[in-house]
Amino acid sequence: MAVPATTNVAEPAEDLNDPARVSLLNHDLRAAVSDIMGGLRLIDQTTLDPATRLQLERVRTAAEGLARLMELALTAMGGADEFTDQPPRTIQLDRFLRDVEMRWSGRAREQGLSFELMQAADLPPLLMIDRIALERVLSNILSNAIKYTDAGTVSMQVQCPPGGGLQFIVRDAGPGFSRAALAQLFRRDGRPRGTIKPGTGLGMHISHKMTRRLGGELEVRNADDGRGAIVTLTLPPDAIAADTIDLPANGPTNLPDLTRQRVLVAEDNPTNQAILGQMLTRLGAEFEIAGDGAQALHLLEREHFDLALVDIEMPFLSGIEVIRALRARTDAQGQIPVLAVTAYVLRANREAIFAAGADGILAKPVTGIDPFGQAIAEVVRKSGAPAAADGTAATADDSGFDHARFQGLMAVAGPEGARELLDRVVEDLRRVEREIVQALAEGDRAEIRAQTHVLIAVSGAVGAVRLQGMAQELNARAHDRDAPDLTTLGEELLTELDQMIVFLTLKRGSGGDSG
Repeated sequence: MAVPATTNVAEPAEDLNDPARVSLLNHDLRAAVSDIMGGLRLIDQTTLDPATRLQLERVRTAAEGLARLMELALTAMGGADEFTDQPPRTIQLDRFLRDVEMRWSGRAREQGLSFELMQAADLPPLLMIDRIALERVLSNILSNAIKYTDAGTVSMQVQCPPGGGLQFIVRDAGPGFSRAALAQLFRRDGRPRGTIKPGTGLGMHISHKMTRRLGGELEVRNADDGRGAIVTLTLPPDAIAADTIDLPANGPTNLPDLTRQRVLVAEDNPTNQAILGQMLTRLGAEFEIAGDGAQALHLLEREHFDLALVDIEMPFLSGIEVIRALRARTDAQGQIPVLAVTAYVLRANREAIFAAGADGILAKPVTGIDPFGQAIAEVVRKSGAPAAADGTAATADDSGFDHARFQGLMAVAGPEGARELLDRVVEDLRRVEREIVQALAEGDRAEIRAQTHVLIAVSGAVGAVRLQGMAQELNARAHDRDAPDLTTLGEELLTELDQMIVFLTLKRGSGGDSG
């Protein structure tokens, strides 16, 4: 029977108390957010000027934050309490702070202001915390600071206080808080009447609520010189995650260092989720957990990952289906290393898993961190991923170049794609070189941080280990406003960068052979 294209039957309004309708709405919202994130990743940033790239990074970080908040909202619509504590997860502090800087420097520039991020030299690399709660506190504090500052600078200083833990100190150049505002600061409707700027005071109420969830403290005061307000978020010592790997006394010492790596764990069993999460934390990784195959694909579309651990037997979509869908993608995300985790290790099962596109297989049960770490190191090596398998430059020769890593990257590109890939790498390096020269001349530390961040990733991908190390050092100094002049180190980096461009240009002519 044919179904008419139009009908006079009125559709009932969406009932957000109906689980079936909520499920349909969830599907459409997630699909829309996935399209936004996918579209942002497909933009070729090499053709953009620095100001446009900054705005694009601002949009990307805001979109990722929106996606995380949307997940909470959709969960609440399904009947859960929105303020239920989220499980603490490991996050890379330097990566988190870069996202904060990209988002809020763009917002400040839009208002004719500047945003300055100051990081102490002794910051911990890892936090174990509810990321969404932390983002909500800082977002509300920084939004207020920018809103009330008409001219000048909004700054955020990140440091370790004497008693342990971590502090975020936000200073603005606005009028400060009135006595009436301070008296009712954290109330839901704490904004005094008659103020010039629009608002209700809800932001500080949310910040206070999220700070309590984090087990921290929130202090608000006016600057002693009367120039603006100072808001300090102090996190407790237990928010600092251990950054060392606890190796067995007689065990292997070549476990991978996954610092600065984001890992997707696609596993439906809660016990296995906990085990894999604990091991990844000990290896320094930041990770997200997907409880089924459909959620795994959703996360892969929404966020960037450096590695995926995929259980083969999962609800909704099997691990093989997830791997096939991932490998069908044409962007860089489709080429990340994939380690299949399964109890089915017969020959036929292994052939099907590898045929789907997995780089390796780890048999269940996972008996310890040694086989786990070695399996990850092997798939990273096999895939030619940017990070060295053991987190060191042990395979680099005296020239500071890791030939094995370069050859792995060329193997992934294939004979047809190697020249095109090297064309893009050389183009990226030349653009970064121009931007760093200009930034050093102008003393623009923000631009130096942005360009060295790009250089760290690109040089690491091709095996330029010494250049990568120099970029990391220059990036760290550019974050420290008390660091001496950056010119000497910058010139040394530019010399190394120029040599690497010449080297890769020659390799491009030889088809990518590094021998």
